[in-house]
Amino acid sequence: MLRSLHLAGKVFYFVLAPCALGLATAACAQTAAVITPPSISDCIAKAKQIVAQMTLQEKISQVHGWGNRTVTGVPRLHIPIYNVTNGPAGAANGGTGHQGPATALPAPIALAATFDTKQAYLYGTICGKEALDYSNNMIEAPAVNIARVPEGGRVFEGFGEDPYLSGIIAVADIEGIQDQGVNAEAKHFAGNDQETNRGSNNSVIDERTLREITLPPFEAAVKDGHVDAVMTAYNHLNGQFCSENKNLLTDILKTEWNFDGYTTSDFGAVHSTIPSALAGLDLEMPTGRFFASALAPAVTNGDVPISRIDDMLVRRFSKMMLRGTFHDPLPNVPIPVEADGAVARQIAESAVVLLKNDNGLLPLKANKLHTIALFGAAAMKATKMGGGSSAVKPAYLINPLDGLQKKAGTAVTITLDDGRDPAAAAAMAHTADVAIVMLKDRESEGSDHKITLSAGDNALVDAVVAANPKTIVVLETGSAVLMPWIQHVPAVLEAWYPGEENGNAVADILFGAVNPSGKLPLTFPAQISDQPAQVETLREVNYTEGIFVGYRHYDAHKIEPLFPFGHGLSYTSFKYENLTVSPPALSIASEAISRVSVDFDITNTGGVAGAEAAQVYVGKPSLPNGLKDAPDWLKGVQKVSLNPAETKHVHLDLNARAFSYWDVTSHSWRIAPGDYRILVGSTSRDIRLRGTTAIAR
Repeated sequence: MLRSLHLAGKVFYFVLAPCALGLATAACAQTAAVITPPSISDCIAKAKQIVAQMTLQEKISQVHGWGNRTVTGVPRLHIPIYNVTNGPAGAANGGTGHQGPATALPAPIALAATFDTKQAYLYGTICGKEALDYSNNMIEAPAVNIARVPEGGRVFEGFGEDPYLSGIIAVADIEGIQDQGVNAEAKHFAGNDQETNRGSNNSVIDERTLREITLPPFEAAVKDGHVDAVMTAYNHLNGQFCSENKNLLTDILKTEWNFDGYTTSDFGAVHSTIPSALAGLDLEMPTGRFFASALAPAVTNGDVPISRIDDMLVRRFSKMMLRGTFHDPLPNVPIPVEADGAVARQIAESAVVLLKNDNGLLPLKANKLHTIALFGAAAMKATKMGGGSSAVKPAYLINPLDGLQKKAGTAVTITLDDGRDPAAAAAMAHTADVAIVMLKDRESEGSDHKITLSAGDNALVDAVVAANPKTIVVLETGSAVLMPWIQHVPAVLEAWYPGEENGNAVADILFGAVNPSGKLPLTFPAQISDQPAQVETLREVNYTEGIFVGYRHYDAHKIEPLFPFGHGLSYTSFKYENLTVSPPALSIASEAISRVSVDFDITNTGGVAGAEAAQVYVGKPSLPNGLKDAPDWLKGVQKVSLNPAETKHVHLDLNARAFSYWDVTSHSWRIAPGDYRILVGSTSRDIRLRGTTAIAR
């Protein structure tokens, strides 16, 4: 039996029995021979050997699900059952016998807020390891659709509004998953940016927007993350269902990007047999409405070449072999609840964004407090995540009151109230040293949502802050929200959906045990009308904003957001200096175009240790033919941890893509000659250093 052991990010394979084609059977005696990890070419060759021995009926049995998130095996050839679990926020919704309580990680939008690929890798290791603990071959993660509109029902499952940030977080997440010996899957390919009419709407996206905004996170997942699988979306893209869109699945994904993995459909997202098979769909999930009885005659009649069926199987089998899961599932392994929970807590703390902190109200000092008044629906019970298929059954859950009381100590009295009666809440707040109002939104797959909090929530904040000027609002949301009370509240935290360690993570930030270092991965608008786009209720969803998604829209139109992309305060301060851009001048044909170096120093000028996510933006010169462009694009991120008075040097390399735009005439990436602005900042609106590099024709 082939089994993998995962240590320090490396995969080691063990043969427990020598069998035909190196595969396992129940009768094989266990031995302890260590073998060299296979290469993808070795796996492809072995997969082809197996596929060559299969009958047409056996092949058809392998290209569709059999319900319950599985694909049946073929015992005759030792082809194992294939098990799938959902997983953008942790192992969830696996098949019978392949699911259970797992680590409820912070929502993926929170992971993006860390602006930290190291945290993303840790996140992936938990997802992958626990999926394997439940004997799953694949985890349906990450979700990398762009947060085009903050009202999107699954914004909490993705990595925000920026394609570069989404891409680097996705790559690290994928590497963490696949280093555990599980296939990762990038989803939902592509243009699945709202839930309203998601099964039938048509995302109309022009070529440039598709290439510069929609596709880059998927491209990074494939080219840099070497993701094993890609899931097609429910919607149409430019007139064709994604599951039968040949331009998307074959021309771009498999041919242009050289994707050697397999594609699966979202559940129930297939609408045809022959068009889907010829377009490049490899596996229909969760059942075989179109790829079971209807596919065999299509092959027999010559409508679908047998080579296409063989390709479907080789792609999946080889990736299962590469990760060491091409064998019958081993018994489930108990999840290390405490150890994995500690990682979840660390990520949740790294994700909290300090939006506002007037007069240094935070962090709280327990030795200077006697009473805390705690209000709001989010305070009554921990918010762990959004709803839908990504919801994890948590191994445990820390409620806010428990976390706060533990951190404050027994000398501090905390009173808890749901806040439904603002007048009563105000009376309670008036006598407390500090008031904390915890609010949440309700986001779920299947429906979009408003970014306005309820009238009752806003009234509660108004009443409490009027009664106690030392009021802190803690938001536990999956996206941006409007804050009509923002001018009156001195301190605001965005904690997202913190996962199972909710109470501990929020308390650690409030009391300064951890210095907040999260940054906003999407813009918070001041009012709904400021947004570049809205959820479309018609079947045609026209992306008329083009490339001006998120901060690009606000910058281009000089609109002041409530909080800008990349914003996040700290309990300390940071100084940026000594910027150099090298080379300062080069030609488009130069090899140096693939590595423009950006170097600078960051110093912690405050009194406590902290971490800063430095952001590098690139501004292009005028593009040909009057083509409009956003003022600046995020093209580099580096998070550094610094003790007081400590200075660290930051080095980032910008590749050719950082200077490129998509040319719809040549259908390729192009670089315009001229002076490129290199901007280094703490947020998209707080630029600390400015430089240039000149690119000549």
